[in-house]
Amino acid sequence: MEIYHLRVFLEVARYLSFTEAADALNLTQPAVSAKIKSLEAHLGVALFHRLGRKIQLTAVGTYLLEAGPSLLALESRLINEINEIKQGKHSRIKIGSTTSIASGWLPKLLFKYHQKYPGIELECLPFDTVQKLHQAMTVGDVDIGFAETNLDGFDEIESLPIDSFQYFLMVAADHRLANCKWLSLQELMSEAWVFPAAGTPEHFALEGRLSELGIQLSDFKHREFVQAPSLFSTFLTQGHYLGFGSGLQLSTERQTKLLVGIPLQEFALDYQLFMLMPKRLSKANRRSQKPRGELSAEPLKQFIRLVSEESKRNQRIKLQQQSFSGAAAHLQSPGLLIRPSAASSETQTISIGTQNKTIQTVTAGVIIQKLGLLEHFLPRSGQYSKTNFKIKWHDFTSGAPIADKLQSQQLDIGILGDYPLLLSGITSQDSSSPLTNTRLVSFVASNPDGTGNTIIVPHGSALNSLDDLRHRVIAVPFASSAHGMLMRTLSQEKLLHDVTLTSIDNLSVNRLTPQNAKADGYAYFAPLHEIASHHGRFRRLVDAPDVTGLPTFHGIVVRENFAEEHPDIVVAYLKALIAAQHWYMTTPSALSLVSNWVRLDPEIVSKTLDYHQTNHAGLFFPETQIRTDWITEHIQQLKIIPGNEQLGDIDMNTWIQPEFLETAVNSF
Repeated sequence: MEIYHLRVFLEVARYLSFTEAADALNLTQPAVSAKIKSLEAHLGVALFHRLGRKIQLTAVGTYLLEAGPSLLALESRLINEINEIKQGKHSRIKIGSTTSIASGWLPKLLFKYHQKYPGIELECLPFDTVQKLHQAMTVGDVDIGFAETNLDGFDEIESLPIDSFQYFLMVAADHRLANCKWLSLQELMSEAWVFPAAGTPEHFALEGRLSELGIQLSDFKHREFVQAPSLFSTFLTQGHYLGFGSGLQLSTERQTKLLVGIPLQEFALDYQLFMLMPKRLSKANRRSQKPRGELSAEPLKQFIRLVSEESKRNQRIKLQQQSFSGAAAHLQSPGLLIRPSAASSETQTISIGTQNKTIQTVTAGVIIQKLGLLEHFLPRSGQYSKTNFKIKWHDFTSGAPIADKLQSQQLDIGILGDYPLLLSGITSQDSSSPLTNTRLVSFVASNPDGTGNTIIVPHGSALNSLDDLRHRVIAVPFASSAHGMLMRTLSQEKLLHDVTLTSIDNLSVNRLTPQNAKADGYAYFAPLHEIASHHGRFRRLVDAPDVTGLPTFHGIVVRENFAEEHPDIVVAYLKALIAAQHWYMTTPSALSLVSNWVRLDPEIVSKTLDYHQTNHAGLFFPETQIRTDWITEHIQQLKIIPGNEQLGDIDMNTWIQPEFLETAVNSF
């Protein structure tokens, strides 16, 4: 098959007309017909159906129309490379990137390469849309590319993450919102906006994220779209518009304080920046890896090596700048095309039970909810391509009602402290009234020294030791982690039958001591005991850690049927948890924001869930790894206490399923 015959075929297929193709090719119509017949004879199949004066593509013709351009692109690339070698220009690298990357991020890298290899010529080609960059890479006009958009969906290109950046709300320095530390797009939909034009990576990110949240760009009342950075800046500085952009854009204007970038709630985490490589080059580069320190003689491989080294160096610096040692998390970069959502054929409801004022669990509840993280990570392809997700968040003051609603199948996912978490793992031995089985898929937070639960007494109380509780009344939220701690403590101190326990039924942060309460003290889980002590009315009965020596922990429990039917949703929720923990521990404004969301004093929040990894006693830490040894120790101490015998029957191998968490962690 001759390449020129293929060129003729593609023109005829494009116009579906021999006459128009002949004009475009500057040939006669008989010449075009002859070349098509020659190609059909070579392939042994018809490429067109001839219907009078009209023609239509056959199945083979349709395939050749799709696959043929790649052959022409290969021919063009080979000819270009051969010509460059003939002209002695084979020591030149053509680098393509989006406009934003070319104006700020890329020049520093090019300068470092030029210093190291001054004899290599670098040609940087900026593209105002991702599609143009993709096309240039496909036809070989550039050797390597850089973009904010993931092009892994295309067979011929590999996207390697090499750095990160964030999207912001951008305003002029004298704008009325310039001093804000945190804003939400959804709160600003009536403002005048200037948005990046279609085809830009900023537009892909914005449109994709809004789609997840059920918002369209048309919902913004006053909006303009611009392509040129100078025009974008003019709208902001002179028109006082609000603008959406990335940290890669308008760096000079931001450094000189003309523009200000404000974090957005919907874009709370970083996105990734990618190096784009033809897969043929990526495979060849992996095959020809040389020992550390020995550079390849090929300039492009030298450049790739430098990019990789800079990427690792930047990553090390970022890790040193943050104290959080948990899993790194980022928002998923959109693909090249934002396709309209298919008409929903079904609605999938996800019901989640949270304890938002139990601060140690906020990363599994209110943070995911406020940042829209679950919406971001939910599966949107395969069996869920036509699914409309409906997320229902149910907030509770303690774990007991969450465990009950998991059993009654009113909740799919629940966040529970250690004792109610264990109770949810009990399976029924009575076939006439079977319980709903659950699966433990992750921890949320842990308190290694056990002070997450404690006993408090009025500040002026005469009680000063555990032994003083003999013949006294202690009020506690039944089936809570504090209840589990109290039973274990009294059992170990041989006080279990000498202390009366009474239930706090209508537990409220605003009223920790029920009216007409006759209790001598209270057993509470964090942060309730901190709230009570914060006002000076109560104190801990015992300052030492949990006398039973057990850590306190919270975890995520999922209904067994839900986990089996929707494993991708469970993984999505755990990815949202990891992202929420990363955000809380690495975002300076997180403490004040969470305090506002849960309406609790920032001091209480910081004392409960460690914000700076200071290792102060009594604080919880983000913890996703399931500690089977802790669970076993709790069961061993509780199952000997009357009413808890069934805890010993929990099948740990079946109940605990860490593979969901492993999948979530490995996906980042």
